[in-house]
Amino acid sequence: MSRLQILATEAEHAVEAGVTGGFWVDTAGIMLVLPLVAFLLILAVGKRMKYHGAEIAIGALAINSLWGTVLFVMNMTEGVLAQKTFEIARIGSDLVFELGWAVDGLSIMMYFLVNVVGLIVFIYAVGYMKDDIRVDWFFAAFSLFAGSMLILVGAPNLIQLIIGWEGVGLASYFLIGFYWEDMANVNAGNKAFMVNKIADVGLILGAIILGLAIGTFDFFDMSTAAFDHSEPLGAVAVVGGALLFFGAMGKSAQFPLHIWLPDAMAGPTPVSALMHAATMVTAGVYLMGRVFPLFEYLASDVRPWMVAIGAITLFAIGLLALVADDIKKVLAYSTVSQLGYMMTAMAAGGYTAGLFHLFTHAFFKALLFLGAGAVIHAVHSNNMSDMGGLRKAMPRTYWTFVVGSLSLAGILPLAGFWSKDEILVALGMEGYTAVMWIGIAGAFVTAFYMTRAVALTFHGDYKGHGHPHEAPAIMTVPLVALAIPSILFGFFNVPGWEIPGIGNFSEWLAVRVVPMGDEHSEAIDLVLAGSGLFAALLGIALGWMVWGKDRATQAERDRFEVPALYPLLRNKYYVDDLADGITAGTMGPVARFVNWVNDYVIDSIVNGAAFLTKSLGSFVYGVVDQRGVDGVVHGLGAGADGAGSALRKLQTGRIQQYAAGFVGGALALIVLFVFVI
Repeated sequence: MSRLQILATEAEHAVEAGVTGGFWVDTAGIMLVLPLVAFLLILAVGKRMKYHGAEIAIGALAINSLWGTVLFVMNMTEGVLAQKTFEIARIGSDLVFELGWAVDGLSIMMYFLVNVVGLIVFIYAVGYMKDDIRVDWFFAAFSLFAGSMLILVGAPNLIQLIIGWEGVGLASYFLIGFYWEDMANVNAGNKAFMVNKIADVGLILGAIILGLAIGTFDFFDMSTAAFDHSEPLGAVAVVGGALLFFGAMGKSAQFPLHIWLPDAMAGPTPVSALMHAATMVTAGVYLMGRVFPLFEYLASDVRPWMVAIGAITLFAIGLLALVADDIKKVLAYSTVSQLGYMMTAMAAGGYTAGLFHLFTHAFFKALLFLGAGAVIHAVHSNNMSDMGGLRKAMPRTYWTFVVGSLSLAGILPLAGFWSKDEILVALGMEGYTAVMWIGIAGAFVTAFYMTRAVALTFHGDYKGHGHPHEAPAIMTVPLVALAIPSILFGFFNVPGWEIPGIGNFSEWLAVRVVPMGDEHSEAIDLVLAGSGLFAALLGIALGWMVWGKDRATQAERDRFEVPALYPLLRNKYYVDDLADGITAGTMGPVARFVNWVNDYVIDSIVNGAAFLTKSLGSFVYGVVDQRGVDGVVHGLGAGADGAGSALRKLQTGRIQQYAAGFVGGALALIVLFVFVI
């Protein structure tokens, strides 16, 4: 039994868990490696398969989905808390580098999301990517994407989390720039990669500081130390926590590091769906959930700053969706806004609220992106100015897209209503009343721009070219599969109500090593819930008044503008311009400096070393080898040859000469011995 399992059964402050082992728990690590195995297999044999390796990718996630679902149900009914680790190496005398997997309320939720939503998106991608270029590479990179996220969410320590974190970043770089023939897509991939690398510096520094402070990178030990108010951890908790949050800002696109996410829509739409629903952009929120005890019990001083950044993100970035014409960018700005809700809630102390919204958002945001993909697949354009009237030609896509939009807007009784209401309640209970009202205003904005998207895309007359048609079943069945949880899964956490026999989401998520310490409403706050719902309905009503009526062109239909505000929105608050200015102002000088260092420093060193090596080689060959070693060898050979030639002359074959020589030699010896010696 591992130390985590012992804690689960004996420690006085541990959350009760009925399962600490068994087949599904002890072998859960298989889930982490299966997509990575699929990645390698697709690279090896994908081109020779009927669906270019999609069979392997889908098979891996199908097995994982079974695993994740079984663990999810087990956690519902009994609670599952375990951790398996294997020592890989030691860092110095005290720090241990371990790999393994954690199985608790938080990781089980993510196992379920990544695998189930991933499987649905993978199946959809078979239809979407049919006859596309490099399909085998797409599914290989897609498998790497999912596998890296599982490595991340299953990590028992910060080191493994960083490994998965960087794997997700690498895979997203491959996929965002998948259509690399267009330089704009290459630039989008580079932008995502570089912005995230800046944030990753904070994550790595924070991990080092916190790991050295407590002598381990293990999340279990970190949570316990935070709960026990450890003095070594307390001394660096604020700095370490702030650095971890900065790292999370990159992956989860918090202002001002949000600038990469809209450009990331350059990748194939299934990538956007999985990235926004259950993988890359949720990684930062997941990290905050994993280290939540650090902020709850020690690093509380940094939380107001986190709330402020989250509040700016949820409202200000959501406004940018009002001026986007690309339907995927509308959804991208929406994702940034919803990530702001999640971060704000968790920073305020609403652990369950933030993660419940992550859970429900995964389904309806995947639904919206896949619906947008079906539209793009039909009209061959991302721009809503080329759409309109598609509800007639694409009824299944239309109705499922409406379900996703209503859930995102927070309309009762869909899932998004319950999770967004939970955030508003958490903000109110934690004393962030002003931010709570910003959240309500954000609900109005969300409903307003989603009404615009639905109206411009599906209502009125078709403004594009060709004859749009409904997507094939392999693309529409996944839409229905995602629409169902987008409607129903909000009932998992209705305040004051438990599902008979299995409880509610708050209880499932609470199966952790230490209590998370967040408060929960025991009943629906009718005033607050009504305020959020009213804001959303008002947004829909006003949006329909503005965009519901058709016009001869989409430009005439979409001419609503708030003076002073809309020009600012079209320029994206000039944040992108500032980033581009910094990049342009630094890239040239830095590139020239690097080139100078390469030409005059590195090349000089390399050329100097080459000259010395050549000179030494010439000396060794010409002097030491040719004149020295070869001279001695050749001299000995010549001496032996000369001696042999001289001796050969004595061998005449005449007996008389041999006898005379013998007598002469004998007389010489007699003279020597008698007269000399």
